[in-house]
Amino acid sequence: MALLNFKKPEGPVAGTLSPEVEAFLQGYSIEVMPRTAQKVEDFRSILPAGTRVYIAHIEGTPIDEMVATAKRIAGEGFDVMPHFPARIIKDQATLENWIAMYQGEAGVDQALLLAGGVDQPHGAFHSSMQLMESGAFDRAGFKRLHVAGHPEGNKDIDPDGGMKNVEEAVVWKQKFDERTDADMAIATQFAFEAGPIIAWADALREAGITLPIHIGIAGPAKLQTMIKFAIACGVGPSLRVLQRRAKDVTKLLMPFEPTEVISELAAHKAAHPEFNIEQVHFFPLGGIKTNAHWAIENGGSAAVPAA
Repeated sequence: MALLNFKKPEGPVAGTLSPEVEAFLQGYSIEVMPRTAQKVEDFRSILPAGTRVYIAHIEGTPIDEMVATAKRIAGEGFDVMPHFPARIIKDQATLENWIAMYQGEAGVDQALLLAGGVDQPHGAFHSSMQLMESGAFDRAGFKRLHVAGHPEGNKDIDPDGGMKNVEEAVVWKQKFDERTDADMAIATQFAFEAGPIIAWADALREAGITLPIHIGIAGPAKLQTMIKFAIACGVGPSLRVLQRRAKDVTKLLMPFEPTEVISELAAHKAAHPEFNIEQVHFFPLGGIKTNAHWAIENGGSAAVPAA
């Protein structure tokens, strides 16, 4: 089956949006799972060279499948960043075995550390901070560690709907960054409104948090699909963007695209160079190829495929 027939841009900007959006999408990352990666014949046909590809580890996915996916994508020339969800890692020995497998078979030297979306830990770990404190990644020589961020809070961490525990965790991670050699960044949950994202990022900077932010953006998907994932992932008040659109029956079957939120964030960053959102991280809820196609159409040179 042929891949999407993408054409490389003929000039410096081939996107349909602004130069600010093209600049904002430079170096974007994207998330896959083993089962979704299988649907892509060759990532070089849809992603820019050097794209960081996160591999989401969903509960129940065998580690062998995760490592095989990492090996395949790394072999196509991309930076691979697997998830390490603390609550599904049984113990220190399991953590070290996973690290060794990723390193030995796929040459991985970076990871996204997060608590994981399960209520009850499978063993000794329940938070990303415990994984960091284990020292396993440092001993293995991992160069980059990303941690989760929540612009609209996280009810698993703050059941009352506040931000207290989330904020304390970010402060702890900032201090960890300051005392270690790891390159760190915050990769966030997706949201649908620029205003709350900007306010959250500014509040972090004012609190002395200097970790770069890789802002989570949901890629194009059917509105029903987007709402389903948003509710499942605990998206906060910005869910109202989807709910308002759902009231218009003429738009129910149309894909929801991230054009507005990305345009507003890009314009804000262009006007405020100190803005600490460094990159975009895509959650391809409507499919990897669909997301890549949108990026190519709207990002110009920022999204030219590797081959």
